[in-house]
Amino acid sequence: MDATTSPTPVPEALFGDEAGLTSAALITIDYIEPAPQLSPYVTTLYHFRCDEPLIRDIQPAAIGQLCLFPHGTGEMLFAAGHRDPNHSVGLLTPLPRATPILVEGPFHAFGAALSPLGWAALTGLHAGDHRDRLLPAASVLGEEIAVLGEQLLAAYRNRTMTGSECAVAIGGYIEQRMRPINPRHLQLIGTVGQWLGASFNPEVDELIGAAGYSARQVQRLVEQYFGLTPRALARKYRALRAAALLSAPHLSIEDEAALAEAFFDQSHMIREIVHFVGRTPVRLSDQTTPYLAEMIDQRNLRELQL
Repeated sequence: MDATTSPTPVPEALFGDEAGLTSAALITIDYIEPAPQLSPYVTTLYHFRCDEPLIRDIQPAAIGQLCLFPHGTGEMLFAAGHRDPNHSVGLLTPLPRATPILVEGPFHAFGAALSPLGWAALTGLHAGDHRDRLLPAASVLGEEIAVLGEQLLAAYRNRTMTGSECAVAIGGYIEQRMRPINPRHLQLIGTVGQWLGASFNPEVDELIGAAGYSARQVQRLVEQYFGLTPRALARKYRALRAAALLSAPHLSIEDEAALAEAFFDQSHMIREIVHFVGRTPVRLSDQTTPYLAEMIDQRNLRELQL
């Protein structure tokens, strides 16, 4: 499908509309732990398969992915109204909110989910200025990824490499492509992680005090590396952390109390989780959303140093 631009935004009801989402029973996903030297940059490598004629899902807010699609033609429907196709060798840019996906199957994909540091070191792009796109990876990373990507897609299609092996190869490419990050900015990324992990509702003034930058510089640098302002970023990770807790089989009394204190009321919590995760809390632990469950798993929030 070609990318199109709509004159009106995608209907709000589509974000968080859970009716008709593809069932977990029809989806197989393998998650591959990145090598230790890659783990600061990649939260997980993955291999996704679903052989249904139509796949409908919602991608939670995330930093970005390097994603390859050997089978399946579809698009992402962004809140502003535009739609991007799933280029065979794609780069998903930072998503500030949950985003619907529609694919004509069978749909297979493999790739790597990036951390904030990984996005910066791989692409060199300002995360806040390059949001809500699914781009041809070569348009950002150069022809090398196009050549490697087509080789991996061919190897997957003719079954000389498994999806997991292809995903590991993508991890190897990323490892070789890491750009150096300004040491002070690297320190700031760590400080932001500590700040986000310290509380469900961290105060922006506390970040400014710990960062060693002016308020304006903190605002600018956080948006550069995380794609959102500090206040919006705190909202996002509050919702992701709440969703991770609610997706667990059991919620402790302490966690339940922390959630109650973190949000104004239950309806506020539900709205925030729907906005950033794309599901209502009741849907988070019903085992129908394995891709979602992995993306909001606590270990994939490790940049918060939890």
